[in-house]
Amino acid sequence: MRTLHLGLRVTDLDRSLAFYTAVGYTVLGTVPETGFGSLTMLKLPDDPFASLELVHDAARPVTDIGAVNHLVIQVDDLDAAIAGFAANDVTAEPPADLGPGMRTSWLTDPDGYRIELVQWPPGHPAGMTEADFRSA
Repeated sequence: MRTLHLGLRVTDLDRSLAFYTAVGYTVLGTVPETGFGSLTMLKLPDDPFASLELVHDAARPVTDIGAVNHLVIQVDDLDAAIAGFAANDVTAEPPADLGPGMRTSWLTDPDGYRIELVQWPPGHPAGMTEADFRSA
């Protein structure tokens, strides 16, 4: 088994698509009408498949984002990513250093969802593994 993607309900699809494409996502496809609303499937350049689904139904705008704590995106170079976002009018919080080579920053999407940007130390595998939780 594996996780396929996260679905986020969005209030204004065009505004959310502008934000997520500025962050680097591309649209893979759409499903216009479902019981949830329209679905737009997105992926980042290094994702092998869709990793984010934007769910839009004009009759059901986002009124509570409390159930989702945050989404996490891995970046190779946090400073370059933040500069690229700024060039697309997306503001990131100042980076924080969390240890040797580990850095993070945060974005907020148009509906208020928080997105953590993570730069792993050199040589760290993509994503988190059991090794990240082992005591030294």
